[in-house]
Amino acid sequence: GKTYTFVFIAHISNLITDEEISPPPEKRGRLETHTAPTEMAKDGTIWHKEQVGRPLHHSPVEGYTAEGEPTASVRSTVSTRLQSFLCFLTLDMLRTIRDCTVQHGHQTEDDSWFMALPELMGFIAILLVRGVIKLPSMHDAWSAKMGNPLISKIMARNRFKDIMRHLRFDYKGTRMEQVGTDKFAAISNVWGSFVANCIKSFNPGRYITIDKQLFPTKTRCCFLQYIATKPDKFGIKFWVACDLKSKYVCNIIPYLGKDPSRPMGERLSENVVMKLMEPFLDKGRNVTTDNFFTSVSLARQLLSRKTTLLGTVNKIRRELPESVRCIWVLCSTLTVYAPKRKKTVCILSSMHSVVETEDTKKKKPNTVTDYNSMKCGVDVMDQMVREYSVRSGTRRWPVGVFYNMIDIAALNAYVLYQACTGVKERRVDFLVELASELAQAHMGAEKSKKDNHLRQQPPTPGKGKRAMCQVNCRCKNNHATVRCVDCYKYTCGKCRMEIPWQCQVCADNVVG
Repeated sequence: GKTYTFVFIAHISNLITDEEISPPPEKRGRLETHTAPTEMAKDGTIWHKEQVGRPLHHSPVEGYTAEGEPTASVRSTVSTRLQSFLCFLTLDMLRTIRDCTVQHGHQTEDDSWFMALPELMGFIAILLVRGVIKLPSMHDAWSAKMGNPLISKIMARNRFKDIMRHLRFDYKGTRMEQVGTDKFAAISNVWGSFVANCIKSFNPGRYITIDKQLFPTKTRCCFLQYIATKPDKFGIKFWVACDLKSKYVCNIIPYLGKDPSRPMGERLSENVVMKLMEPFLDKGRNVTTDNFFTSVSLARQLLSRKTTLLGTVNKIRRELPESVRCIWVLCSTLTVYAPKRKKTVCILSSMHSVVETEDTKKKKPNTVTDYNSMKCGVDVMDQMVREYSVRSGTRRWPVGVFYNMIDIAALNAYVLYQACTGVKERRVDFLVELASELAQAHMGAEKSKKDNHLRQQPPTPGKGKRAMCQVNCRCKNNHATVRCVDCYKYTCGKCRMEIPWQCQVCADNVVG
């Protein structure tokens, strides 16, 4: 029932070299470990025990004071949902996808296959609506009973399947050259533009969370991951940096296996954190990580760039003191806390200048309380993305990555739209309205094309011929010989509106 709290200070700048390391100290009893003022870890890091509540012997980094907000250029241009979405999937990116898709259509079908840019935007709109309504199969989206009327208005089902079959994100002729050096070559150019847009569109606040995201898919690719602790065991893993308050995805990197560009001897975890944080360093921000990433060497690198670290640490790391491994503790930068027996959790912090405990029965340190409130950024973001995900079954991993790109772009666009306009609405309403705005250009072009076709019809079908009724509001495919004077559709007798008999004088008065 007792709670133990200790404070350890590690002089990170005074690491001892291999030549200077003295022989390891003799093992001491368990109780003596608690009272030792100084202790050396296996890698030479010196730890000093301090009393709880005393200021630590290092100058704190001046914290970043601004809240997360859109950049000035984005704030001046975003006034609609569509504009916020196009900050991430720009028109140039959509043109690239269209050109690659059309090229594949020419190679597999014939040279007449074509897809306009508004039609691609309508295709993405259908994906967003399908993510909201959650139907058992794709065919149900066009069902009269189960489907959404907006989907039927945007595009026919067969045309949607045709675009999905040809959807590509790179040129097939240059892919083989790039695959040798880039496993992500099938979507690398579009993905790189998307990540750059995420970075330049938003200035995150002081607190950033870094964690992994597993996008569920079982497509065959060389970097498919299996993580037993995730709800979906198989998928493509991404390293994600997320703004804590808004859940905006600031930076994201796919995990493709061994990276040949990583310096020899550098840990993968440290390399990932420094890459994700590179655009946001030297400002006084704080990074919250889990025990895969956190280490004393990472804290030292971040401190050299005016960035603090808060995260759990694996208790078997060489830089931790031996006493952390033999007592039931929670270690911070530097705090030791034992909430219960036989439970060891380690936390490292370069963010706190004073370690204090709560005035409660558990005596929980402020480092633990802060970590519990900051660790959930990426997990909450992933939960929000999954709630209205456009993900669907596919055998091609670039399409799965494209689904994840749309999900993250829609979430980031939701954050930008609310920050730029001040409009507060449910995310589901935002997605439906965004889909309508995306499809508006395509629906308008299709309506104009259909009206032009109707206008080009002859006033009558021809001598001795009859056309089919094009209105079908009261009939079942009746024959017709006369067109409507407003919409130019052939109209049968049942679908024609009866006009009351008027004299010429009254008709002229109505017109006037």
